[in-house]
Amino acid sequence: MVSKQTVLDLLDQGLDYHQISARTGVSAGTAYLIATGMPADGGDSYTQEMRDRPGAFQSRSQLLVHQAEQNPTTKPEVGEWIKERLAADTQMRAAGQTATHG
Repeated sequence: MVSKQTVLDLLDQGLDYHQISARTGVSAGTAYLIATGMPADGGDSYTQEMRDRPGAFQSRSQLLVHQAEQNPTTKPEVGEWIKERLAADTQMRAAGQTATHG
């Protein structure tokens, strides 16, 4: 198992978590966990004191776990899916009509 000190030393040498992953054989998210004691997918649940730990990101550590971040609203098929869902939900459409006209 890779030690906390090993990960911190590699960070001090200028490597990022993806490079540390390649060198040590543990995932980038696991290397982050080892270095900081915090899972990379923790989101906004960390205090500023926790974010001040050596090796911790101030934000966006989720990218170590979920690299393929995308904005699905830019995909035409997402817009079509939403339109279909709206058209199929007669109860919600009726409630919307009542709320705006009632």
